[in-house]
Amino acid sequence: MTDNKHINKQWLPTTKKEIEHLGWDYIDVILFSGDAYIDHPSMGAAVIGRVLEANGYRVAIVPQPNWRDDLRDFAKLGKPRLFFSVSAGAMDSMVNHYTANRRKRSDDAYTPNAKAGMRPDYPTIVYTEALKKLFPDVPVVAGGIEASMRRLAHYDYWKDDIAPSILKDCKADLLVYGMGEKPIIEIANSLRDGKNISELTDIPQTALRCSVDSIPTQPNNDIEIVLHSFEQCKKDKKKHAENFKNIEIESNRWQGRTIWQQTGNIAIKVNGTNPPMTEAEIDASFDLPYTRLPHPRYNGKRIPAYEMIRHSVNLHRGCFGGCSFCTISAHQGKFIASRSKQSIMREVAQVCAMEDFKGYISDLGGPSANMYKLGGNDIEKCKQCTRPSCLHPLPCPNLNNDHSLLLDIYHEVDKLPQVKKSFVGSGVRYDLSMHRSENEQINKVNRRYNEELITNHVSGRLKVAPEHTSDSVLRLMRKPSFAQFEEFKRIFDRINEAKGLKQQLIPYFISSHPGCTESDMAELACKTKKLNFHLEQVQDFTPTPMTMSTEMYYTGYNPYTLQPVFTAHSKEEKLAQRKYFFWYERENKQDIIQSLQRIKRADLINELYPGGTARNYVANKPAPKQNKPNRDFKPNKRNNNKKKY
Repeated sequence: MTDNKHINKQWLPTTKKEIEHLGWDYIDVILFSGDAYIDHPSMGAAVIGRVLEANGYRVAIVPQPNWRDDLRDFAKLGKPRLFFSVSAGAMDSMVNHYTANRRKRSDDAYTPNAKAGMRPDYPTIVYTEALKKLFPDVPVVAGGIEASMRRLAHYDYWKDDIAPSILKDCKADLLVYGMGEKPIIEIANSLRDGKNISELTDIPQTALRCSVDSIPTQPNNDIEIVLHSFEQCKKDKKKHAENFKNIEIESNRWQGRTIWQQTGNIAIKVNGTNPPMTEAEIDASFDLPYTRLPHPRYNGKRIPAYEMIRHSVNLHRGCFGGCSFCTISAHQGKFIASRSKQSIMREVAQVCAMEDFKGYISDLGGPSANMYKLGGNDIEKCKQCTRPSCLHPLPCPNLNNDHSLLLDIYHEVDKLPQVKKSFVGSGVRYDLSMHRSENEQINKVNRRYNEELITNHVSGRLKVAPEHTSDSVLRLMRKPSFAQFEEFKRIFDRINEAKGLKQQLIPYFISSHPGCTESDMAELACKTKKLNFHLEQVQDFTPTPMTMSTEMYYTGYNPYTLQPVFTAHSKEEKLAQRKYFFWYERENKQDIIQSLQRIKRADLINELYPGGTARNYVANKPAPKQNKPNRDFKPNKRNNNKKKY
């Protein structure tokens, strides 16, 4: 129940009582979300609600509605004047619910007290079905990461099969993909002006069902592309791989083309992307009057996802790293949309004014922490570019990697008397800050960036993501050579020694990624042992919709070359790879030795276990760690749920 003393703080209303308090006699838009309602600029439902509110619309939010009973949560606020909107939340529901081994998780970071089971599998479908059952004449608009990444035919790891566009099963009238501020306002304005939802067929960053006859028989390649049909992809995995290449290229364009795909007796039309948001547009979104707090209905309850972001500030959107396993560029785009310094400092001031602020900014970051204000020197070249990554296989010659504007943000924040320390909690692209420019002044700035980052902005542990040690695997991941990580570690260690610091470098690694063999994992164990790492932040590769890694996993082909790619699929194959993360645990020793002999890599036994005897192993056993390795690591903010909606 909402505490009346908090209503005047102006959260968006969630109950009939709150709406009555506001004196409303109608609601324009009602948002249904799979997450708890946190009124923060990193939470999708809050952002969409606030953007609509800023444009003059009355908006209510129904967080985590009960879908198991008589659907009273879906009916309690009645009909909106314009439309319902549904979102599974900040993560794909299946990633949220299940581990890489398809085991049910026991917690949910986006729910009060981390309680599991407060949303169904595939909420986008379930919520829409409930609303259409109760209010068949009211338009429903789907959005969020789940709908966005499932807008076309995709591999569903949890069904272990290719699935059609979510619009085949979800009866939403329109789907918004990517960052939703601009399309949601265009939809609302069109419906307000008397248009029918069926007339909204050309809004950028939307997808919809059409008749099969709508698919162009001779497409204009400048503005549209026709994919292999869903049925063709079911029969031929290579055609599905070919589709993915085209989908990824379009999602990474400055302004993408329209995509068509036949699915049974309907056509899915995906309108092209909007250009990246301007500084004024992204400032307008972040400067809205968020309370930055969970709704008071959750008083006394802890929401883990909020704990992570409560004192953080997001500097930009988008990521041009193009990692094969990551959904960020597919959702936010590869071009960076950065906030102005003034907007950032206004939000920092809000954080400093929070009652529980103790002087520490937990994160001045973004999808990748150090891409603020970066991009092409010649924007016209960027507008023509179809590369999925600006960093792989080598950094683009047109890329400006000058970190001086980011350093200026750090300096301005640290000058504030209320700030004792500002940290960078997001993942850092060391290959970006270490890349040598032709401009020696930029190289000097970037060396200073690395030094200041390590000296002033590490909260004891700096998270980076080499992901693997094998160059062949890293090429498929679109990640730099492990040699670059080793060089960064030398820089990190040198600065720590010079400054008298005792900080840790925490690397992330993935097992069972396409292209990775058991031998590659054995070499990873040896290389990380030599660097004195006892790994904690590790995970098995989890295929998620609309990533290149997932398409390689499912089809067995590299979508860009159509060459075969080996992938571990069975539980036994995955466990055989994962155990090498924990080579130092006594119970794994004999199994690993036998495995190395089986795969004809006995040459590595002495590297892991000098002498190969239990006595020598015990003598070299590492000291107990403060943190137990997370063997069932949940996809985190670095890839699947970082400040996106």
